[in-house]
Amino acid sequence: MGRKPHEQAHATPPETEAMSPADEVASAQESLAQAEAEDAVRAAASHGAAAVEEPASEAIQRLERELAEWKDRALRATADFDNYRKRAVRERDEASGRGQAHAYANVVDVIDDLARVAHLDPTSTSAEALHEGMLAIERKFMKSLETAGLERIDPAGQPFDPKDQEAVATFPAPGPETDQTVSAVYQHGYRYKGALLRPAKVAVLQWKGDAPAGDGGASA
Repeated sequence: MGRKPHEQAHATPPETEAMSPADEVASAQESLAQAEAEDAVRAAASHGAAAVEEPASEAIQRLERELAEWKDRALRATADFDNYRKRAVRERDEASGRGQAHAYANVVDVIDDLARVAHLDPTSTSAEALHEGMLAIERKFMKSLETAGLERIDPAGQPFDPKDQEAVATFPAPGPETDQTVSAVYQHGYRYKGALLRPAKVAVLQWKGDAPAGDGGASA
């Protein structure tokens, strides 16, 4: 049986819900981002294809050019370093030579003093005058050397220090308060700018309790 006209169902299409302006903007941005991503993928694929499609002969030539360039850079760097090393050595030697020349300039004055003393007339020069002259020359010489960085080690009366002293003899100490004290300096030591050149050779007092204070025996 056919349905009556008033019983027939009329299908009404659902109304399309209108988008808000904010939704439209978001949708447009999403579409634009997707398009940019697709363009980036296509560009990367095209670049990779171009790189893969580079002829072997051209790739070899390109690599040879790059290798030659890196070799040239390495040679230049080596030459620059070698020039720097030579210049540093030359400047160091020149500085050392200037320092030695300055020290010798002070020494020659002492040599002149020694020459004057050596040529004194012994018949008209007393031993006392000669002795005073030599002492003056020694003081002048040491002052010149100290200016150049030399230091004399004279530890007489000081506690024994094995870092810059060498005990060559020992004597009994008169009391415990002088134990390990330098009683005599047989040979001065020297430092140059803080570095030990030669230790001082000394005699050291040792307290042995009931040992006789007047015992003058020495042991090396």
